[in-house]
Amino acid sequence: MSKKKVVVVGGTGYLGQHLLQDYYANGNGKCPYDLAFTHHSNLPPQPLLDAIPGSLHFQLDLKSGNGFEAISNAFGQPDVVVNCAAISVPRACEIDPVAAHAINVPSSLVQWLQSFKEKNTLLVHLSTDQVYEGEKSFYKENDIAVPVNVYGKTKVAAEQLISDRCSNYAILRSSIIYGPQTVSPVPKSLPIQWIDGALAKGEKVEFFHDEFRCPVYVKDLVNIILALTNQWISEGKQIQLLLNTGGPDRLSRVQMAEAVAQFRGYDMSIIKSVSASSVDRGVKSPPDISMDITRLVQTLRINPVSFKDGVGLTLTTEAKQ
Repeated sequence: MSKKKVVVVGGTGYLGQHLLQDYYANGNGKCPYDLAFTHHSNLPPQPLLDAIPGSLHFQLDLKSGNGFEAISNAFGQPDVVVNCAAISVPRACEIDPVAAHAINVPSSLVQWLQSFKEKNTLLVHLSTDQVYEGEKSFYKENDIAVPVNVYGKTKVAAEQLISDRCSNYAILRSSIIYGPQTVSPVPKSLPIQWIDGALAKGEKVEFFHDEFRCPVYVKDLVNIILALTNQWISEGKQIQLLLNTGGPDRLSRVQMAEAVAQFRGYDMSIIKSVSASSVDRGVKSPPDISMDITRLVQTLRINPVSFKDGVGLTLTTEAKQ
C-alpha cells in the first residue's frame, strides 16, 4: 500500500521545521508518509535535510504560484497540505500591505488544490488570534472577527477564501507559538529565549501588563496538526473545522516574563511593568485576544500544556541542544 502524501508549505520556518521532524518521527525511525516541503528563496538548510532524509523539497513563490506545477509533476496530489507560510510580523504587514495580502491570502495554493480532479486533499491552514478585536477575554470561534491591523485583516481574508473554496480544511487560529529552537536555527527572535536572554543580564527590562494572549507550546500545535492528519487519513470523512489554537493560560507579557524568571531563579524586581500604550510599535495591537479553547479540547481530545510547564520544557530542551 502506497504511503499517504504530506506537503508542508513554508517548511523552513519555525513551525514548519518542528512539524516536518515530527511527521518524520511519527513512524519510529521510518517516516510513515511521503513527505515534501516548500521553501521560498535559499536552498533548505542541511541540518533540516539531514533530519528528514528521503523528503522532497520545492522552491515556491506563493505570490505567483510558481513551483506548484513542479510539485504536481514530481510528487503528485498530496493527501494533506499544511500551510505555515506567512508574513507574520504585524509591523511588516503595515509597511507593505500588498505583499502581506499576496502571501497571507493563499490564492495560488487554493487554486492549485482546485486543479486536481479528485477533491480529497485536506488543507490545514495556520491563522491567528489577531483576527479578534481584543475588547474582551476568551474569544470563541463564533465571535465576529474584527481585526484591528493589516495582518489580522489578511488572515480573515484567507479564512474566508479557504472556507468558501475548499471542500476539506482545518483553520487553526494560533496564538504566540513558543518552544525550543529548530534543528536549523531560525533567524527570528523566539519568545522564551528572548525573555530569558534579556533577564539574564540582571538589568531592568520593560514588559507590557495590559496585553493578553494564550501562548501555545510548539509541540502541542504540532500534535494538533498530526491528530488532524491522522483523522483525515484514517476516517476520510469531510473536515471543515475552525479552531482556536492556544494554550490554557491568559497571560500578559509581564506574566510570561515572571514564569521565565521563576524557572531560572532570576530577580523578579528587574521585571518592569509598563502599558502597551507607552510604546509606538508602528501598528495597532489588540489588547486582549485570549481565546477559549474548549472546541479544540473537545474535538481532538488534546489538552495543551500550561505556560509554566511549557517554559520548563523549552529551557530544559535548549540546555540539551
